[in-house]
Amino acid sequence: MSASPVGLRRFLTERPPQPERCELCAVALPEEHRHLVDTERRSLACACAPCALLMEAPGAAAGRFRAVPDRYLSDPAHHLDDRAWDTLQIPVGVAFFFRNAALDRLVALYPSPAGATESELEPDTWNEVLGGTRLADLLEADVEALLLRRADGRVECHLVPIDICYELVGRMRLLWQGFDGGAEARTALDAFFADVRRRARPVPQAVRP
Repeated sequence: MSASPVGLRRFLTERPPQPERCELCAVALPEEHRHLVDTERRSLACACAPCALLMEAPGAAAGRFRAVPDRYLSDPAHHLDDRAWDTLQIPVGVAFFFRNAALDRLVALYPSPAGATESELEPDTWNEVLGGTRLADLLEADVEALLLRRADGRVECHLVPIDICYELVGRMRLLWQGFDGGAEARTALDAFFADVRRRARPVPQAVRP
């Protein structure tokens, strides 16, 4: 006996959501799990803890996958003002920067209603504005980013895992309203950066020049 259209629709809508799976071994993943950067596809891949640990070994998977570390750092000694931000030519108050190892250049991105939008960044601009922070010397290519936010006349800068930057982009795309994002997006942004500040520790004294 075939199912009726109404019964089929009810079955499809009442099915429980399927758990995310590791994109290397297909095991079901918990809500909180690791990510890998797929350097060939320039994308993020979900991973279980053992597979992520395996990808931390030098040369694993011929370098295609790189595990995203769980490192949050800040440099209290580094300060940016509005003039420096204007030099970056970022039209919104949030941006992140990472080094693309394959292209051997810095990539600047910012959230927008359309998702992550790339901004051209000249090497001289990078050196002038961000080269002075010790975080720039610690940044791991492809898997970490410098996350910046301008608010209330100051600019904060943190070194963070790159996956949370794309998490922020997705959140802003979902909540964005009007020209400046709207009140709900700003509230979510405040909460996001409060959590980053809570996690971040000062750049270690041992790496200071």
